[in-house]
Amino acid sequence: MRTIAFHNLGCKVNSYETDYMEQKSIENGYEIVKFEQKADVYVVNTCSVTNIADRKSRQMLHKAKKMNPDAIVVAMGCYVQANPEEAAKDECIDIIVGNNKKSELFEILNEYLEKKNKENKKNNLSDKDLDGRTLTDINHCEFENMNVEKSAERCRVFVKIQDGCDRYCSYCIIPYVRGNIRSRKSDDVIREIEAIAANGYKEVVVTGIHLSSYGKDWDDGKDSAFHLSTLLKRINDIDGIERIRIGSFEPMILSEEFVKELASIKKLCPHFHISLQSGCDTVLKRMNRHYNAERFYEKTVLLRQYFDDPALTTDVIVGFPGETEEEFNETYEYLKKIRFFETHIFPYSRRKGTVADRLPGQLTMKEKKERVEKLVKLDDELSLEYRKSKIGKNDRIIVEEVKVIEGREYLVGHTAEYVMCAIEYTNDGIDLIGQYIDVVIEKMLDDKTALAKIL
Repeated sequence: MRTIAFHNLGCKVNSYETDYMEQKSIENGYEIVKFEQKADVYVVNTCSVTNIADRKSRQMLHKAKKMNPDAIVVAMGCYVQANPEEAAKDECIDIIVGNNKKSELFEILNEYLEKKNKENKKNNLSDKDLDGRTLTDINHCEFENMNVEKSAERCRVFVKIQDGCDRYCSYCIIPYVRGNIRSRKSDDVIREIEAIAANGYKEVVVTGIHLSSYGKDWDDGKDSAFHLSTLLKRINDIDGIERIRIGSFEPMILSEEFVKELASIKKLCPHFHISLQSGCDTVLKRMNRHYNAERFYEKTVLLRQYFDDPALTTDVIVGFPGETEEEFNETYEYLKKIRFFETHIFPYSRRKGTVADRLPGQLTMKEKKERVEKLVKLDDELSLEYRKSKIGKNDRIIVEEVKVIEGREYLVGHTAEYVMCAIEYTNDGIDLIGQYIDVVIEKMLDDKTALAKIL
């Protein structure tokens, strides 16, 4: 039996695709081992959202070959889609698999093993044959159907319903490496989640590259808000599923009608990630974002009107080309005004081939680092404030794992808002993993974790 190891980088969509490939590897007679172990095959599902992601992708590919020089190293996903020539020259990589070809991994791998020709590197970025050297025509793809029934996570499963993006924000490489928007048929999604529920999972995370475009490519006269809310209602009716989480929204999909529909879906978690990027209108315009700060703010008010103290999270890019101190301070004050539960903060990363790469006023790493640190400190304060607001309240968590915190063992899990809670571990506590339990939140155990007691 051949051994195979996986390493996943990047987004929740990549996580879903890696879950699928792990499932298929078992079906194809492979034994899965940890990435740090010696394996016959290493598969790295790469990311290219930033230069750091590119570097981490290369590092993991090189690490794999170093651990076993005789292993077959497979590089797949966004990094190789964005850098095909660089990947083809890398002696650590044996097989290259582009986006929308991941479901064919084992057909590609089997053909490679049959030929046993490592001199002629298999490069499956072609839409013609396995030995081609041209990129898959990622802009003329159908949705690549996969079906996951289990996950590496013990309590929740990611479900991919959409791929691609057509927004072309000036800083972003993703539309070039993920391609045109394409949506998964709702019946396929429901069948997959029914199988997931049958395997005992109670929580699903609905994900995609640009969820706010779901169904837009169907050209049926209905908008994405209709298609998303309709799908979520169908998921809500699946027996065994107790929680539904949804990935990132673009703010302009959040009309009052849509938010009202979301509030009617009882199993939907009140945890919403809304993509911001900047709280300054002039920066948003240079980013080619399709809203201004005031309209974004109105969407957060809507969510708080229809949901009781929802957890709102977001992304912010710091140091975008031309960002002045005044523009940065606008974003800082804006974040204080909205009071997000969590903000994912990134220094701007230049991506070759994007509009922003050619903009004047590129900031130094020192300037970006100083601004990131200031926002991280603010985020820590706001995040702790939100967590503390839950103290003294009854809640419900799904127990996920045993975790050591400050030298003691606790059972940990998350509330519907994704606040991490810890409860005292007892000998029979292991039986609670995967179960929902009612708790009262007593105090903060540390800045990120609340201490709770079983009711």
